[in-house]
Amino acid sequence: MFAGWGRLVYRRRWWVLGLSGLLLVASGFIASQGGKLQSGGLISTSESGRASELIERELPRSGGSTFTLIFSSPTVDAKSPEFRAAVEAALEPLRADPRTATIVTPYDGSAPDPSLLISKDAHAVAVDVAVKDELAVARDYYQELRALVHSDRLQVQATGVLAVTNGFNVVLQEDLRRAETVSLPLALILLLIVFGSVIAALVPLGVGVLAVVGGIAGMFVLSRVTDVSVYAENAVTLIGLGVAIDYSLFITNRFREELHNGRDTQAALAVAMATSGRAITFSGLTVAIGLSGMLFYQGTFLSSMGVAGAIVVASAVFYGLTFLPALLAILGPSVDRLRVPIFQPDTSGRGWWHTIATAVMRRPVVVLLPVVAFILLAGSPFLRLRLATGDVTVLPTKEESRAAYDKLRSDFTGADVTHVSVVVNYPSGDPLAPDRVPALAELAQRVTQVPNVQRVNSPVNLDPRLQPSDYAALYAQPRSKLPPQVQAFLTQTVGAHIVLLDVVTPLPAYSDEARDVVRAVRAIPPPPGAEKVVGGFTAIDFDTVNYIVGRTPIAVVYIMAATMLVLFLLLGSVILPLKAVVMNLLSISASFGAMVWIFQDGHLSAQLGFTAGPIDPTLPVIMFCTVFGLSMDYEVLLLSRMQEEYLKEHDNTHAVAMGLERSGRLITGAAAIMVGVFTAFALADIVLIKAIGLGMAIAVAIDATLVRALVVPATMRLLGNLNWWAPGPLARLQRRIGLSEAAA
Repeated sequence: MFAGWGRLVYRRRWWVLGLSGLLLVASGFIASQGGKLQSGGLISTSESGRASELIERELPRSGGSTFTLIFSSPTVDAKSPEFRAAVEAALEPLRADPRTATIVTPYDGSAPDPSLLISKDAHAVAVDVAVKDELAVARDYYQELRALVHSDRLQVQATGVLAVTNGFNVVLQEDLRRAETVSLPLALILLLIVFGSVIAALVPLGVGVLAVVGGIAGMFVLSRVTDVSVYAENAVTLIGLGVAIDYSLFITNRFREELHNGRDTQAALAVAMATSGRAITFSGLTVAIGLSGMLFYQGTFLSSMGVAGAIVVASAVFYGLTFLPALLAILGPSVDRLRVPIFQPDTSGRGWWHTIATAVMRRPVVVLLPVVAFILLAGSPFLRLRLATGDVTVLPTKEESRAAYDKLRSDFTGADVTHVSVVVNYPSGDPLAPDRVPALAELAQRVTQVPNVQRVNSPVNLDPRLQPSDYAALYAQPRSKLPPQVQAFLTQTVGAHIVLLDVVTPLPAYSDEARDVVRAVRAIPPPPGAEKVVGGFTAIDFDTVNYIVGRTPIAVVYIMAATMLVLFLLLGSVILPLKAVVMNLLSISASFGAMVWIFQDGHLSAQLGFTAGPIDPTLPVIMFCTVFGLSMDYEVLLLSRMQEEYLKEHDNTHAVAMGLERSGRLITGAAAIMVGVFTAFALADIVLIKAIGLGMAIAVAIDATLVRALVVPATMRLLGNLNWWAPGPLARLQRRIGLSEAAA
């Protein structure tokens, strides 16, 4: 099938090239239109997701459509008339904007406790701003609102949900531009080293760009029918460049190899497609299978990243089977033009890769044991993994919302504590009806008794001198007759059906002790006739970690089983797919260990510019799903070449040596390109993108050197002809399906 496709593309090369060009134009147009990417973070089916939904619906001023402005001056006192006048003047355009709902300052009586909005040194004030629209709408015009606020006398900074969301979007785009600027020139240099020809080097790079454009277009189309994460664009570019360049590299190299062996252009293209073309198709399937493992995490941004990644892999395979062979058919022997003498590859067929494979297979156990021991040792830090969801600290300290957040926590009283939200929902009637106040007061009292709870702020314990009956009488009055500060407090904590209890604890938000507080509060029964749900950052972290950990085993089993099935259909062996999965797990374990050692333990934090902390629970999932597929990419290409050699003489040792000789240098070059692309993303300022880029670069480097060059030939030598064995019925089934290529 693939050989026939190669001959067809040769005969219709201009048509195929033209159709690919039309698709590129369409993809470019769609990509230029953009799309709406979501910040994600909440699992709507979880208890914390339910709490956030209730707060956003009934208390938008306490929900996500808010931001905090910090006005400061090193010389002017925040309590002075001139400081107040400067703040009011800066806020005037914001008050006049119809999108603004409320503005709470320490000066106008709108704050329940104005002292909390003035810094400890009295040289800064915090102003809380809420907008009328929900977060998904408000984030699109946040920058316009922020631009309205400026002052000639005071420094102005912004933080809070809207500001942090905007900061993520801006920094992610800067990271993407930086990575593309670094990775493309670096990939071109490495391709020149691999091919020794300018034309041959430019071909894979061009296909990589086409695949990324197609992948981004597919991602934006996807965003019109479902939520797609803001991280997806970086992931699509990272995966697309690496995979597409690798696939084009293997096909182009095989085409040149067949030309050098004396075949004409059509025959060389047919063999290249029957061998490397077939291999990249199966490789694309294994990468897509790995990425599809993220679909088990519905409700998180992982599922959209999995689909977007699969789209760009499909784009890479499509252009590798259409545009690339059509271009090679047109170029023919000219693909070797503009040669670079210093980068000429060795084509003798008995190079150092053959020597390495032969040496390893003479002493397989001596090589295997220390190498595997080293990889397992490198992966051992993963045993002390601690998971916690990322927050504003994953942003660089220079970004405005991060800098303002740090200032807020260090300079303002009570800003360095953790808040756990307890939402009591009454489906009908006034939540502060006289007959409901005593049960709410009892709930607040029980929550206060939970270990490590500092205080509970609620409408039923504002004044410790009042009894539940006093509160019931107080709230029986019209709200307009209540004291102004009580009115302000009720605006932030009481909706049409809900009452919000703010539980304050001095514990760090993502600590195990804070999670224990969430567990204890959730264990307290709700008032009669009410629903009680617990939210806040700690609860979101708790629910997210549990959700992801709970779904990971089935995702891992699915990825491994589906990958082994595809490899069986490719190779006709039941041993090699199992061995390939074990090899991949070795590569992944080393990269996971490095991830914990660097990003959790904080080694190299100063050099790489990040704040060390627990690992985001989505990071191991992204790493496993992506690295498993990409590592299998090299396994497929290496084993398919070994199988090709084995089918000639049925000599396992010779097949392993020649397969590694024919593809080892190429795999190393391809891995170097992929490591270069991934390392460019390790320059990102967002910690999650930095960790993905660096972790994947480490995994691919270990996979292409220690695993493919040493562990694979050693294990294949120990297994001997058993490598190629399959039970009779399965072998007949594989042959009947017809996935082998006689032309190879």
